[in-house]
Amino acid sequence: MTRPAGLEHHPDLIEMRARYEQAGSSPTAQGTDGLTLLAGLYLAISPWVVGFNGLSRLSVSNLVTGVALAALAMAFASAYGRTYGVSWIAPIIGIWTIVAPWLTGSATTATIWNNVVTGIIIFLLGLGAVAVGARKMPGMTSRRDRPGTRDMSGRPDISGRPDIPGRPDMPGRP
Repeated sequence: MTRPAGLEHHPDLIEMRARYEQAGSSPTAQGTDGLTLLAGLYLAISPWVVGFNGLSRLSVSNLVTGVALAALAMAFASAYGRTYGVSWIAPIIGIWTIVAPWLTGSATTATIWNNVVTGIIIFLLGLGAVAVGARKMPGMTSRRDRPGTRDMSGRPDISGRPDIPGRPDMPGRP
């Protein structure tokens, strides 16, 4: 049984990395990364800001997930082309932040409000980080946009042939 080749053998590796680096350097991505970093730092210090008196499990949870989120945001800001594949972790951290007061047994009014509001912000910023990698950047082409290449199924891509009309609802597609 043969194994599929790793990403390092992908024929468009350089183009893919350039696309993600370009996406990561956009003002939207930079703003999202900066706000995610601030949200992670706030989450880490929130037990002392809000005053989670004696709630050690939730305090540790917020500290650890806040530092992890801040590190993830710094990785996105410095090398999005290499870290876009883990961008889905940020929304998961947001969901964890929302449910943590109940799962750690530390649900008080202050902890619930702090974690739910902070978790929603982190979740939305995380979705923004995921969306940055999914955006089509101007000036970048994909294999599907080039005539004579093959699609994922191995069939020839006929979108560039003038004798076969494309679909009007999807330009460039057969």
